[in-house]
Parts: sequence; structure tokens; C-alpha cells
Amino acid sequence: MHMIKKLLQCVREYKKYSLLSPLYVAGEAAMEVLIPTLMASMLDHGINAGNLGYVAKMGVLLVLCALISLFFGVMAGRCSAVAGAGFAKNLRHDMFHRVQSFSFANIDKFSTTSLITRMTTDVNNVQGTFQMVIRMAVRSPLLLIFSMIMALRISPRLSLTFLCVMPVLFGGMMLTMSKAHPFFEKMFKSYDKLNRTVQENLRSIRVVKNFVREDYENEKFREASGNVYDYSTGAEKILAFNEPLMKGSMYVVMLFISWFGAKMILSSGNNAALGMTTGQLLAIISYAGQVLSGLMFLSMILVFAAISRASAQRIVEVLDEEIDMTDPENPENTVKDGSIRFENVSFSYSRDMERLCLHDIDLDIRSGMTVGILGGTGSGKSSLVQLIPRLYDVTGGRLLVGGRDVREYDTHALRDQVAMVLQKNVLFEGSIKENLRWGNPDATDEEMIEACKISHADDFIQQFPDKYDTHIEQGGANVSGGQRQRLCIARALLKKPRILILDDSTSAVDTKTDAEIRNAFRTRIPNTTKLIIAQRVQSVEDADLIVLLDEGRIVAKGTHQELMENSTIYKEIAMSQKKGVADNV
Repeated sequence: MHMIKKLLQCVREYKKYSLLSPLYVAGEAAMEVLIPTLMASMLDHGINAGNLGYVAKMGVLLVLCALISLFFGVMAGRCSAVAGAGFAKNLRHDMFHRVQSFSFANIDKFSTTSLITRMTTDVNNVQGTFQMVIRMAVRSPLLLIFSMIMALRISPRLSLTFLCVMPVLFGGMMLTMSKAHPFFEKMFKSYDKLNRTVQENLRSIRVVKNFVREDYENEKFREASGNVYDYSTGAEKILAFNEPLMKGSMYVVMLFISWFGAKMILSSGNNAALGMTTGQLLAIISYAGQVLSGLMFLSMILVFAAISRASAQRIVEVLDEEIDMTDPENPENTVKDGSIRFENVSFSYSRDMERLCLHDIDLDIRSGMTVGILGGTGSGKSSLVQLIPRLYDVTGGRLLVGGRDVREYDTHALRDQVAMVLQKNVLFEGSIKENLRWGNPDATDEEMIEACKISHADDFIQQFPDKYDTHIEQGGANVSGGQRQRLCIARALLKKPRILILDDSTSAVDTKTDAEIRNAFRTRIPNTTKLIIAQRVQSVEDADLIVLLDEGRIVAKGTHQELMENSTIYKEIAMSQKKGVADNV
């Protein structure tokens, strides 16, 4: 019930169309039920009696009923189509906006491909069922009820045939639905895996071709696609029993009605009370067809409901996901400066204090300082800096930016003052200018050029024929890794942030350019706090403070000179890297 209420909240401005469609359907059903009675009357009192005037009058009435039924049917179809498309639009809108408000912890619970499948395939399934519910799910029961009433009026004894077959039909339908549902649940999970396989392959196509792993990727795709095929065909095999069950029941009912109806017509001369006219038999056969077709449509709706039930559950999971990161009632909107204070900060992605990836971090960074962060893979460097713009909340302790706990800020205001440049840089399809303006939509050409000069991106941009209007392909596929990194640094600088975080974001540039970028930071943005995660000691040796992490703990901190004198680990890293450079030279 909660799931249905949650989905119906997305109908909103299309409520009028959703209510009009069943009303038009009711009119259509009434006309369809009336037509067999009019035909029976025309046959008995017009054709058999030789009354041509009555035949003409009933003929006109039949045409009128058919036209009214057609009008109601067209209007019902139009309203259900508008309501269904609008419902799907609102559903996608609500899901997308919900995802936009997710924290990273929320997003980690859903894979990217799963969210895409939920907003496309799952929404389409639910939309189709919604349209059927507001049209066919109203039409079929009404047709069934009206036809039963009319048939009972003509011959209660003959109408009992319907009542005998209904339990068999309903029992068969419910059994097939209960057996098919688990297959549909597994099928949609297989869709997620299939989409994930395709997405990963296309994103990494250069690596696949470089390592000649096309056969391996083909096998992965074949397996994922095969799972979708197996589960969908498994469900369809079960649902395939519905149609023969329905049609078999229909033919049995028709056979019984024809047999007993013929006998009743023949016996009408001996006992008029038990007899039946030809027109009445024709009408009751028509009503039998309507009753059974109504049941067939109901079974079809149940099939769609079984398919969409799994989809609806997956959609509601996204809409119901509790966002674990919210702003306070009266948030702070101004970040005073770029100072950062870690007070015994601990952090776990699973919020489990037994599985911490950062332990008791105590660190004081003054505004405008340059801080280098070193450590091996998995030491917690990226986790540490992701807490600053509140991409994740601390599990224990406090993190202060500008003298205030990050949880006291408006999230957008805080993140607007913190610029992050990641090792895996993302550029969007469009011109270089359009990509740079992600940092500041109102940036002037002069500001963009200045930012690119600081990041040493202006040199290679000027070599392009279209310069800053050069088109960037999706993901930045037409520029090198180093160029991509420098463009992303320029984009971050355009925000004019109080805190700039570089997460190993100069790894693809040469040592000389790296040094020039750091020197530009020191002279051009002296008041911005700069946190530089690096693998090379040379990249951070001129920093005001160097922090060495190991297994989520600070094992040493100080200037380059202090660490060379007091930290054996740091000294070993620095000497081994110097020796490696010398050996390469």
C-alpha cells in the first residue's frame, strides 16, 4: 500500500486526465453492453416479425450507440496516454532530483547502471501498467459486471455457466502470477548487470583493445545477456498458461451455452417460462464473450502488474532512500576563511566504528597554507580530503572549516568555497569555454585565460586552431591526460575558492610543469588554502606542512626539513625516489 501511495504522488497535475479516463471507459462499457440487447430486440421484434420500420429504428439506434462508444473509447485512450506520459515524466523528475540530493554514502548503495535502469526500463514498465489500470482495469470489471447483470436478466439458469468457470480462471491467474514474480525480480537485476557490462566496456574500450580482451568482454556480455534471456523466458513460459486457460474456458462456456440455448429455443413452444428466443441466445452469447474477454483483459493486467511490481519496488527504493546528510535548520551561508581543523576525526564508509579507514586524525591547517599529503595506496588520503566539502560526514570527532563545524553550513555554500581536482578528471562534451565555466558560469574570457595561465593550460590551448572554442569530446577523449588535468585545475580556480584540493591531479604532467604550477599557486593565489595529495615527495617538499598517512593514521607531520630529520619513513621515501630519478637519468 505504501508503494502505491508513493507512486500516486507523482500523478500531480495529471490527476484530471487520470480521473477522466475511467469515466470515459465507463461510458464505453455501457454502450458495448447495451448493443447486444438492442440487436436481440431487433432480431426478435423486427426481423422475425417482419417489421421493417422497427428494424430501421433499431438500426439507427445501434449506429448511434456504436458512435458514442467510439467517442468514449477515443477520449479514454487520449486521456490515459496523457496521464501515463505525464506520470512517467514526474516519476523520472522525482527520481533524478532525489538522486541529486543523495550524499556519496547514499549513492554508494546504488550502482550507476542500476539507477539508469530504474529511470528508464523500470519507469516504462510502471507507466504501461498505470495506463492499463486507469483504462483496462476499469473497463474489464465494468464490462464483466454489466454483462453478467444483462445475461442474468435474460436467463439466470444459463448464466450459471459463467459462475462455474470463474473460480478456475481466477485460481489459474493467481497461481501463474505468484510463480512468475520471482523471475521478474531476477530479470531486472540481470538488466543492471547487463547495462553495467556494456557501460564498462564502452568506457574502457581503449584498454580492452590494448590488452586484446575482446573475447573476454564478449563472453561477459554473452553471460549477462543470457541471464536476462533465461529469466524473461522462464517468466513468459509460466505466463503462457494464461491464454490457453482463458480461451479454453471461453470455448467450453460457448459450447455449453450453444447446446443448452438451442434446447431452450426448441422447448419454448412447450414451456414459455423455460424457453428462449433466437435473439436472446444471440445476446447471451455476446455477453458470454464480453464476460470472458473482460477476464482475459484482467489476466493481461495481472501480467503487467507482475512485471511492474518488481520495477515499482526498485523505483520506490530510490524515492524512499533516507538521505543521511541534511542541512541544519538555520545553516551558516558564509565561510569566513580557508582554515581547516580536524579534531580527533574518525571515519568509516559503512558508519561502523569497527571498520574505520581514518583513526583519530588531529590536524590544524591555517588559512592560506599549502599542505602536502603523502601515503601509500589505501592509507586514507582521498577519504581525508573528501570530508572537507562534506561529501561524507565524519563518523567520530569534529571537522571545522573557517572556524565552524562543516555540519553547521549550508551544503551548497560550503562546497562553493571548496574546489576539488581529482586524479580521474571529468570533462564534458562541449567547448573548452563551456567546460571552464562549470567553475564559474559568469566568468569573463580574461578570467578564464588567467586561470589557464596559472594551471599552465593556456600554452596548449593557444596551439589549437579554435583556441578556447575548441570542441571537447565526451570525457575529454580528444585531449591528453596531462591537458585534461590542467583544464580541470583551471576550472577549479575559476571558482575562486577558499580551499583548493588537488587529489593527485598533477600525476599526468611532467616534473617541470608540476613545479611551475605549484610556483604559480604560491604567487597567484597566496590566500587560498591548498591541499596537495601526491605520490612524489618532490611535488610537496616546498609545502608549509607535509602530512604522512599510513593505514588511516597520521604517522608524521612537519616541513620537509623537519621530516627528513625526524621521520625515518619519510626519509626512506624521499631517498628512494631521488635514487629512482638518478637511476633513470
